[in-house]
Amino acid sequence: MCSKGRFEVRIGILETDTVDKNIREQQGSYADMFQRLFLSIDNNIEFRVYQVIEGEYPENINECSAYLITGSQSSAYENILWIDQLCQYIVQLNKYKIKLIGICFGHQVIAQALGGRVEKSEKGWGVGKTICDVWLIKPWMRVPGEDVADQFSLLVTHQDQVTGLPDGAECIAGNDFCEIASFQIAEHILSFQGHPEFSVDYLMYLMNKRRDLIGESKYSAAIESMKTEVDARLITQWIINFLS
Repeated sequence: MCSKGRFEVRIGILETDTVDKNIREQQGSYADMFQRLFLSIDNNIEFRVYQVIEGEYPENINECSAYLITGSQSSAYENILWIDQLCQYIVQLNKYKIKLIGICFGHQVIAQALGGRVEKSEKGWGVGKTICDVWLIKPWMRVPGEDVADQFSLLVTHQDQVTGLPDGAECIAGNDFCEIASFQIAEHILSFQGHPEFSVDYLMYLMNKRRDLIGESKYSAAIESMKTEVDARLITQWIINFLS
């Protein structure tokens, strides 16, 4: 159980990919990355991990108070059994208004499952540090002692984008490259295209693997962009606020 404190929640991490073996010892799994990040801000959070790529789900939908869908190298629109099953689960979470967070692929598959549109962007790869404009100010963005940010930055690596919102969704943030970089549905779904959980070292590892696919110009620009910090802790605090 969670330790007693000002905030208690059990987050079910729906893991949709695996980290390569040769870097897993250093970086951990995707679930590990999220747990480190959240617990660095609030240690009154409990986690359970479900390997949805292996068909593993909670026995009861109320087993956790909130769920988080991780990133993946897969595409939300692929006709793959585990993605179809995940989409069905998202529909159920939405039906019962159980809180749900989507990150990268998670952001995209939530949109896909609920009637939005996800496509491979004609603009190519988005990699490195990206800066998004906040278009809608929400109460969960308020952090004591700080002004509400009108921009935020995160690390990204993606070709696919959400290009059409599900019914009832509000676009929270975006930029010229990725117009729907964050969206919210009612008070129970929030998603981001960027990766608050990624370290620069891990993104560099992925970029080096995909260097030929990304292209030298974008690769070099991405390296330059990552010389300054991103707002991973701010976005994580926003997510915690949203879940509270």
